Amino acid sequence: MFLSMNWISDYVDLSGLDKLDLIHRFSLSTAEVENEIFMKGQDLSGVVVAEIKSVEAHPESEKLHLLKVDIGEAEPVDVVCGAPNVRVGMKTAFAKVGAQIGEITIAPRKLAGYTSNGMCCSEKEIGISDDNSGIMDITDDLPNGTDLKDAYAIDDIVFEVDNKSLTNRPDLWGHYGIAREFAALANRPLKPLDTVDLHAYDNLPKVDMKIEDPLCLRYSCLQVENIHTAVSPVNMRIRLYYCGMRAINFLADLTNYLMLEMGQPMHAFDSRKVEKIRVKRFPEPFTFQTLDGVERNIDENTLMICNDNTPVAIAGIMGGLDSEIVEDTTTLTLESATFDAASVRKSTVRLAHRTDASQRYEKCLDPEMTVPAIARFVKLLTDTDKGARVVSALTDEYARRYEAVTLKFDRAFIDRYTGISIDTETIVKTLLSLGFGVTEQNGEFTVDVPSWRATKDVTIKADIVEEITRIYGYDNFAVHTATAPLYPVRTAQEKTVENKMKDILVKRFALHEVHSYIWAYYDEYKALGIPVEENIKLINATNPNIETIRKTIVPTQLCQVRSNANYAADFGIFEIGRTVDGVDENNLCREYKKLAITLFSKTKSTESLYFELASMLSNLAGDIKHKTLRFEAIEPTHVYEHPRNLNAVLCDGTALGVIGTVHPTVLKKIDKKASVVFAEIDVRAFSELESNGIHYSEPSRFPEMEVDLSFVSDTYAPIGKAIAAANCDWIRKTAVVDTYRDAAGKSITTRLTFANPERTLTREEVMQVVDSIIADLAKDGVALKQ
Repeated sequence: MFLSMNWISDYVDLSGLDKLDLIHRFSLSTAEVENEIFMKGQDLSGVVVAEIKSVEAHPESEKLHLLKVDIGEAEPVDVVCGAPNVRVGMKTAFAKVGAQIGEITIAPRKLAGYTSNGMCCSEKEIGISDDNSGIMDITDDLPNGTDLKDAYAIDDIVFEVDNKSLTNRPDLWGHYGIAREFAALANRPLKPLDTVDLHAYDNLPKVDMKIEDPLCLRYSCLQVENIHTAVSPVNMRIRLYYCGMRAINFLADLTNYLMLEMGQPMHAFDSRKVEKIRVKRFPEPFTFQTLDGVERNIDENTLMICNDNTPVAIAGIMGGLDSEIVEDTTTLTLESATFDAASVRKSTVRLAHRTDASQRYEKCLDPEMTVPAIARFVKLLTDTDKGARVVSALTDEYARRYEAVTLKFDRAFIDRYTGISIDTETIVKTLLSLGFGVTEQNGEFTVDVPSWRATKDVTIKADIVEEITRIYGYDNFAVHTATAPLYPVRTAQEKTVENKMKDILVKRFALHEVHSYIWAYYDEYKALGIPVEENIKLINATNPNIETIRKTIVPTQLCQVRSNANYAADFGIFEIGRTVDGVDENNLCREYKKLAITLFSKTKSTESLYFELASMLSNLAGDIKHKTLRFEAIEPTHVYEHPRNLNAVLCDGTALGVIGTVHPTVLKKIDKKASVVFAEIDVRAFSELESNGIHYSEPSRFPEMEVDLSFVSDTYAPIGKAIAAANCDWIRKTAVVDTYRDAAGKSITTRLTFANPERTLTREEVMQVVDSIIADLAKDGVALKQ
């Protein structure tokens, strides 16, 4: 939000103070100010009010005109101008020879054979609006030669406040609320708003208005007629432009001006089209065309402003096209209302349409502000358009009020929270300057929170401490070292396991750790031919990419692999992240923490890459839990999984996750010449496995004996099962040392290491065990390779 120091200075006298320093203090105490501060008008000089005395057509150009312009000097100056709106008697902004406009210095210049001694300027060229349709048309009675910066408030300091820092401060969404903060910081009084007394119209008939829905807290309205001013005053247009809004017409500009000044959105209806105001919702959905010409779908939860039963505006968001102020509008019905903040926020999300008005309503505006805003509007209107006449009494329905907030505390409470001693006078003066009601007796404070801070901001005693200390200045606190006991905290088992997993995967296997969001990104999944699976969705999501929460991390990693496939021939990534799989019996998300690993290679076969990944998982289980893993073939449940090369990862009968290769159709979209394998492990299930611990045994003093056996088998599972079934204590180690595929099929070479701690084993004893394993496998159709 852009803020004007000129506007703020209307309500607090800042003369003699360093305004840039005040802005810095405001940033420290109240809301974050963006880095760049705009010094408006600083690069403008030598521009004066001038009157066009004659206009002649250029003999060689259809667009150019030859002018004589009175700039308040002895003789008129000759000027060549191409603006379409030039006319005799028109007063405009004129840049004299030597004038400065931004980085341009005006000098005599020949245009189409004629010398132009200066330039007639548009409002855009002098930086006070975005209107570049013609030269500036000055309608005010100003002497020729008057410096434009003396005539209008062009010089200004404009700064931008981060909207996020105002979320809990609905009172700061207008200049008057900001001025209150500057008054407190500068220790200067805050001037009251200049308004009219609305009670003067109590004898007039009221507007036919009724609130029919509790989502409207308060609705105030008034009718005014005989309005003939169409264009806003220059200073009003300048302030709107400096604060990021464009001028439209006088009535629209005036409602925007009040919104920026007081933070209260207002809307002006053409009274010819709005006779009976009703605030309500409709039982059935329908379409409604808003001021921007867009047809919007209105559901049964959206609050509407109606002319009897005909919708004319979306409450708190935008008016309708059929009731807008047009060129011949002379009578208006003015709306100043407060709506339920949550309702407005939800409606903006459903409609995918957030406006300056809805931004303010979403912050819980003060309902007490609706009537003062109307009084201020009437004052500004009648000051500008002397013929405007109020033709109704103020019609005001207050349906729901916020509870008044009163807080009591003692001086010790303040001292305990701040850690310093702030005198009573300073406490009282600070709170009074911010609009709080304060009474103090014997160190006991009773504070009445003003309505504009009681909607959701100041609710507890600690909030009062914050108000006092931020104005006092956090930089005024004495810096000292706090003394507090420090107790060691044992890291949770699951977190310890996570850290060990990361260390092993990075240090031993040189994998890259990645981080991703929990969304199943529709566009990225679609590029791989992976559908987004039905799961928990975000209600009223405006983007399908952030609508559905993922069930598994693997598709996310496949998308990441696809994005990086051209940067390296071989790489691996892993992530420990969150997934969700539906809801439980309490309607809460079933959330899981998963370890996902994906390996990509253009140089290795899918088979070797698969075994490399299986080895990584075995290393994790062996190093962290000192256990061995088992792999069992399972049927695929996701589109990206290969129909045959998919295995469950098991340990002690507990299913930990899956390991597999990518489906060929998905692989083709990543890189048809590459190999891609993946694994996904449930971190909690893994961490809850009971560790076998590290067991030390004395090395055998007798020699070991190694036997290599090559079996014709597609998988290792039956081999491992047969070795386990042998139940032989002499088998100290088992390892797969090679795989080979030829015309006879795939063979797996397994190395068995035998040892006895008490004696040397004979070859006959070892071969007896080996023969039993071979015979056991033969029963299952697994033969020894010949």
